[in-house]
Amino acid sequence: MIRTIVESAFQTGCLSVESEGLLHQVLATKCYQSDDLLALAALSDAVRAGQIKREASSKLIMEFPLGNKSC
Repeated sequence: MIRTIVESAFQTGCLSVESEGLLHQVLATKCYQSDDLLALAALSDAVRAGQIKREASSKLIMEFPLGNKSC
């Protein structure tokens, strides 16, 4: 699911509030693969570079865990 959300953000150029919330929910389950984290890193880089816009308040920080987890 993480990679699908990230792919959508790259296709649209926008990370919606709903998509960002879903990312946080999935990450909270600690059920993700190393490929998911690579996709999140690419998304984070693109947001910082201004390639992808966030609908969420710019005051909120997009934080994602580091390390490998799996179900």
